Amino acid sequence: MSHHTLPMPYSHDLSPRTQDVRFAEFVGLIALLMAMTALSIDIMLVALPDIAGTFGVLEPNDRQLIITGYMLGFAVGQPFHGPLSDRFGRKPVLAVGLVIFAVASLGAALAPSFGWMLAFRALQGFGAAAPRVVAIAIVRDRFVGRDMARVMSFVMMVFIIVPVIAPAIGEGIVMVSAWPWIFGALFLVAAAALGWAALRLPETRPPEDRMPLSGAALGHAFGKVVTTRWSLGYTVAMGFMFGGLLSYVGSAQQIFVDIYGLGELFPVAFGAIAGVMALASLTNTRLVGRLGMRRVSHAALLVHVAACLVMALLGFPEHPPLLVLGAFMAVVFYCFGLIAPNFNAMAMEPLGHVAGMGSSFVGFYTTAAGAFFGWVIGQAFDGTVRPLIIGFAALGVAALVTVLVTERGQLMKVRDGGP
Repeated sequence: MSHHTLPMPYSHDLSPRTQDVRFAEFVGLIALLMAMTALSIDIMLVALPDIAGTFGVLEPNDRQLIITGYMLGFAVGQPFHGPLSDRFGRKPVLAVGLVIFAVASLGAALAPSFGWMLAFRALQGFGAAAPRVVAIAIVRDRFVGRDMARVMSFVMMVFIIVPVIAPAIGEGIVMVSAWPWIFGALFLVAAAALGWAALRLPETRPPEDRMPLSGAALGHAFGKVVTTRWSLGYTVAMGFMFGGLLSYVGSAQQIFVDIYGLGELFPVAFGAIAGVMALASLTNTRLVGRLGMRRVSHAALLVHVAACLVMALLGFPEHPPLLVLGAFMAVVFYCFGLIAPNFNAMAMEPLGHVAGMGSSFVGFYTTAAGAFFGWVIGQAFDGTVRPLIIGFAALGVAALVTVLVTERGQLMKVRDGGP
């Protein structure tokens, strides 16, 4: 990538070639930190039946609790880590979160019961909330507006590789050993991320900008987040979109293996759909600078709803041909790849001085709402894909209505001085 493409997060006395290398490393590290959650979920999808069998879990839908429990811990952790990073700096909070994640990974590997497994998964999610919140805050510390959206698109393009390869990695681990070693792999990833960040990541929250942990200061920061129209509106809309994503992730193994009988080809199908989001992120890096975040994301949301409308006109089929379902998923997740980085950047745009609190709130709400909607749709799984398709349609319409309210009925309008 050219050093003219994006403003660099490092000093300007570096040569262009050095800037490119350091920026690429910055994107790679931020992508790894944000991808830890995707890895923690997707690497074990193929192992869910084995884990359930180990603990005598008979209800197939209860396997999804291994995903939901993690996401709930992930949601609960975010309100803690953001304000702490505003007060103590980004790197100390990141380090503590990675240590918690690593310890919980070992606990899950050695869990004596399904209840303990879920408890350690929740703790693992709590720890993983730190790298997610801190990564977003660091990007916001360095970039703003369309530049932030473009950086986030590069980050998403890298970390979406994780869902492409994670199920295959999980399957490989299970084939040569047993499912506890999946958590061993997650422990090693946390250790690698901790070492990389400690050695190479700069502290982006200077001491003079750090916010005291007083009730008044926290209340002011929280008030700033929830009373800013764009921040609140796009956060709520992202909650609906993540609900669709998590409902798919939670039931993907049942859909592709139990309904369509793909067996060992499940990681291939899952990875192909995830790869569509990576392609969308690459597209977004090229479009957002010219068209703006609103035009790109609003158009993608309209296409998302239109794809759901087509499935509605087909009567929300219970068992559509695999190619039809795959095409629908490709359109939906391509749109998601254009929506997510832009909605996130627009939510964070006005929150520069309280980026940690802002990242916490945005992350907490979108994760909690996504986990709740994903759980509701996932528990409705009845051996067909109809609940999933209806869920995508309902959540897409809800997101569109939220954006219309936020924008006072005006879509794809680039605002003066804004994105």
